[in-house]
Amino acid sequence: MRIINRLKFISLVGLVLASAAFTTSAMAENTKIKVGALRFTSHSASFIAVERGYFEEAGLDVELKFFQAAQPMAVAIASGDVDYAVTAVSGGLVSLANKGAIKIIGGALSEEAGIDGQKILVSDAAFQSGVKSAKDLDGKSFGITQSGSSFHYMASKIAAAEGVSLKFKPLQKVGAIIGALKSGQIDAWSIVPHIAKPLAGSGSVHIVGNVADYLPNYQVTTVFTSTKNASEKRKQTESFLAAFSKGVDDYAAAMIDKTGGDAGVDEMVDLIHKYVYTDRPREKAAPSIINGTMRINKGAALNIASIEDQLNWFKAEDLVGSESSIDTLVDQSYVEILK
Repeated sequence: MRIINRLKFISLVGLVLASAAFTTSAMAENTKIKVGALRFTSHSASFIAVERGYFEEAGLDVELKFFQAAQPMAVAIASGDVDYAVTAVSGGLVSLANKGAIKIIGGALSEEAGIDGQKILVSDAAFQSGVKSAKDLDGKSFGITQSGSSFHYMASKIAAAEGVSLKFKPLQKVGAIIGALKSGQIDAWSIVPHIAKPLAGSGSVHIVGNVADYLPNYQVTTVFTSTKNASEKRKQTESFLAAFSKGVDDYAAAMIDKTGGDAGVDEMVDLIHKYVYTDRPREKAAPSIINGTMRINKGAALNIASIEDQLNWFKAEDLVGSESSIDTLVDQSYVEILK
């Protein structure tokens, strides 16, 4: 009996130790990270990866941290307050890349022919005064978050194409721009369709053009991280991109390809509504979420030609140093490069 009891005790100890080892291993793999986002449908891949457990399956315990604009997100990545983020290229992001602080590791939202994209908006006051297209914007004010933001880039490219001059008004936050446009304090703005269309529907704002007409295949947003994460935490970074890409695939299947039919769209709208237009009831939020459907690049592939064009504009405007280059900005070892 003593021999049997001793054997049972040894077996029990072995099971406890094995269980503890498994638990410790699982905990070690469950790495806590923070992911920066905006409450836009264009950030849906991150929301999907959280809600459907793709980050968890990749060994990542993700906390979403929300921002009001692109440049503060870049600063948060550089400081280590956020580990990964999806946002537009900005002068601040490029400058931080020049200092060795951050790297772009993929592409996200893109303008694509055949898919509704960003709109050029004007206030009702400007519209009534004769601003019916981008060519009528000469001398008008254009809202941007900050100098060197994606809004600044888009507006400058539109103005150059039409041969007009704009007065840029930095208002820091998207909400402030919306308020200024609706009240006629600024004349124009450009923004994703899920914001543009409801504004136009209110009658206080009018759509007068499409950004894609001036910037075809524009790489609107990118996936980026700290240089330290890119160089020293490759497994973690690859796991993040893999989980994010699963979210991209689900979004495209439901909202663009509509492989699940109306039921699939409804299910995706329910998921996104947890993060976007949370202050509205579902029935009022749904049309705006659906209107915001744009292409998010499969596999987080990056349109390098678009990034080069943006970088060249920043340099030409003296918004970043002349030493700025694709190599300092992008770590091309992570994802497929779109040609």
